[in-house]
Amino acid sequence: KHGAGLSQGCFSSTQTDMDEDYARNYEDSLDGFQTYEDYLDSQITAQDRFYLQEDELARRLVEIGCRKGEVLSREDFLERQVAVDNARKARLHQPQQLASHEKDLTDYPFLMNLAIREELVREGKLATIIFIRDRNTKGQEVSGYIDYGHRLKIEPFEPYFERKKRLMPRPSDLSFYNWDTQNSTSNESPNFQINPDHEMGLLFKNKRDRKVINVDPKVEPGDNSKRQDVPTHEYIQVVIFDHMMRKKN
Repeated sequence: KHGAGLSQGCFSSTQTDMDEDYARNYEDSLDGFQTYEDYLDSQITAQDRFYLQEDELARRLVEIGCRKGEVLSREDFLERQVAVDNARKARLHQPQQLASHEKDLTDYPFLMNLAIREELVREGKLATIIFIRDRNTKGQEVSGYIDYGHRLKIEPFEPYFERKKRLMPRPSDLSFYNWDTQNSTSNESPNFQINPDHEMGLLFKNKRDRKVINVDPKVEPGDNSKRQDVPTHEYIQVVIFDHMMRKKN
C-alpha cells in the first residue's frame, strides 16, 4: 500500500502536452511558488504524505510523472519563472498614458503647468509642491500646499485636465488652512516631511534626498529647487515649487 496515491499508475501514463488555456495562464499557475520544490509540494496530497511519510520521495514521484496531468520538469519550471519575471518587468516599464495627454489647455495656465510636469513627477525625477489659494464651494477662502506626486498616485487626474473638477487643497494635504473657520491641518506625505521653524517658517524636507524646500517668498527655496508664481484666472493665487531629484551615484 505504500505510495498508493502517487505510485498508482506510475509510469503507466504519459505526460501530455500543455493545452492552450494553460499556455495563456501559466503566469497565474506559477504564482506563489518561490522554488521548484514548492511547486512539487503543491502536487502532493495528504494521502501521499500519509503513505510515503517522506516529502522528498513524494516530490521525486511527482517529478517523474506519477501524477495525472502535466507536471513541469525543473528546467521547464525555471524557464517559465524567467518568462514570468520578464513579462512583469516589461509591464512595469510600459509607457504610462498621461492624464494630460491630448488635452487642450491653451487658456488654462495652471493646468498647462501641471501637464508640463506630469511625466517627470510620475517618474520620480521631479518632486513638486503646489500652493493654491482660492474659495471653496461654500465661498470660504482656503489655502494649502499639495504634494503633486502623491495626488497623482491616489486619484485620477483626467477630470482635472478635462476641467470637470478643480484641484483644491484638502485637510489631508501637506498643509491646509480655512481662513474663515481658521481650521488648520498639516500632514506628512510619502515624498515630504513638514519641518515648521519659528524663524524660517514652513519648511518641507524631501524624504529621498533630505533637501529642504523653503516656501518663504523672501528667500531662495533651496538646493535643486525653484519657485514659480503662476499668473492665472483659475485661482486667486498659485505658486509651484519644483525640486529636481538627483540621480544616486
